[in-house]
Amino acid sequence: MCTGRVDIAFVLRAFSNGADGVFVAGCWPGECHYVTEGNYDTLFNMLFIKKLLKQVGINPDRLRLEWIAASEGSRYAEVMNSFGKQLKGLGPLGKSEGLDKQALKFKLAAITKLIPYAKLVERERLRVRFKTEQEYLDYFASDDFNRLFEELLVDKLAISQIMLLLRDNPLNARDIAESLGLNPAEVSKHLNSSSRLGLISFDEEQKRFALA
Repeated sequence: MCTGRVDIAFVLRAFSNGADGVFVAGCWPGECHYVTEGNYDTLFNMLFIKKLLKQVGINPDRLRLEWIAASEGSRYAEVMNSFGKQLKGLGPLGKSEGLDKQALKFKLAAITKLIPYAKLVERERLRVRFKTEQEYLDYFASDDFNRLFEELLVDKLAISQIMLLLRDNPLNARDIAESLGLNPAEVSKHLNSSSRLGLISFDEEQKRFALA
């Protein structure tokens, strides 16, 4: 299967099911077996997922993309050994990030819930086509990309986490911030905007927010 078909959802499902790391291997750039150059699509997708993971506090190094030809068995073994040692050093998913199981669950669920919107934004506003791997790396490190990512996705990710957390129990802003490891001021901003949109309500007596 062409690595260009590795969907964002596949990676998130693996992490949600308890995988400490995800490894994706594809043909070397310029050597794709298909006219679509699917490995460049893979590169974009993996860099995009890494950005989403980092935004919610999950180490993006737990996702690794490598170019390995079918004839490079020794390289495959070396890369897998290297990745295995790296994951061993990081420990179980959430440990090095300082996230307990509940917080980790909500953060992964928040990204998963946002996948349809993230794909739309990625396709319509973020997707570009370059001829070299370095150009993709430079693009994701650029101010232009970070500005668009901040504008289109950061707030949506935070709100997605908050909405999932409130699905279980009403909470005050302080509890939400502590549970998700988010900035209290940012949480208050998101709660106020979500309240104006009718997504959540505030109980004056209990001083807690709940889903509307």
